[in-house]
Amino acid sequence: MGNPHLKNNNIYTVKRYTESQKELWNAFVENAKNATFLFNRNFMDYHSDRFKDHSVLVFKEEKLYAVLPANEVNGKVISHQGLTYGSFVLAESGKLLYSLEAFKEVLKYYESEGITAIEIRNIPTFYNTMPADELSYFLFLAKAEMVKRDVLMVIDTTNKLKFQKNRREGINKAIRNGLRIKTDGNFKDFWNKILIPNLEQKHGIKPVHTLEEIELLAAKFPEQIKQVNVYKDDEIVAGTTVFLTKTTIHPQYISGNATKNAYGSIDLAYDFIINHFDKSKRYFDFNISSENNGKALNSGLIFWKETCGARAYTADTYVINTANYRSIDLTIL
Repeated sequence: MGNPHLKNNNIYTVKRYTESQKELWNAFVENAKNATFLFNRNFMDYHSDRFKDHSVLVFKEEKLYAVLPANEVNGKVISHQGLTYGSFVLAESGKLLYSLEAFKEVLKYYESEGITAIEIRNIPTFYNTMPADELSYFLFLAKAEMVKRDVLMVIDTTNKLKFQKNRREGINKAIRNGLRIKTDGNFKDFWNKILIPNLEQKHGIKPVHTLEEIELLAAKFPEQIKQVNVYKDDEIVAGTTVFLTKTTIHPQYISGNATKNAYGSIDLAYDFIINHFDKSKRYFDFNISSENNGKALNSGLIFWKETCGARAYTADTYVINTANYRSIDLTIL
């Protein structure tokens, strides 16, 4: 038996995001089933000068039904270059068939704006607060091309494996050396004494966030962004900048000085944020361990993370032609 509302696409309206919709957008994202605080405009807009925003809101009749965080580059929309992931963000009450119609309207809108393709790096499922695989299904129906599949190493704390011997030895070494852990918000010393020098020396790069940017974001999101540092006496020897979503602990940055192997400072930091920092979170996300669009694996990183008890999840990136909304072929029984 068909759903009569699905025959009337006029109930959906797609609008380009403007700053006047900021509060509406943020309230929706806060209660969505497949979003994190990174989709909040107070986070997204800290680097708005670097991206041409082309996010959209989808209204079902008069009520906000979905949003897509996105930026535009050369006639293509990406969800989102300034964020780790993107998604077609849905409310907990969103239903599958209605959501498909809403997604088709998004494709139709972008095509009307001269956008030929959308690239989406879909948010991994463990960040969702409830089942939310609608987008993956819609991309299949619309014949989207998967252009990248990354491997992430993740700990599920409900099925947690013990640290292996070499990790436990590192923790014991840190304890013997008198190292101390503090959640103190001292971004400045971590950035200037540890993170920036290490990234420059090892990779010739700078952190994605400047010190001023991370301090600004931490002030806006004090419950979601924490700085955990490791000290020997009063000197910082390692640290990690932790992002906390509703489901997941994610170390955005972690680094130690030249004594990290001798002192075991990194092992101590990981042990703290995995096992003692915030027990309300189910997952611990070490981030990706693949390179070259998922076609190469960093075996050293994977080995290290697996000795902490992590196992594999994937994060997929798709490209979809906006015109494909015309050819979505779905039988409704």
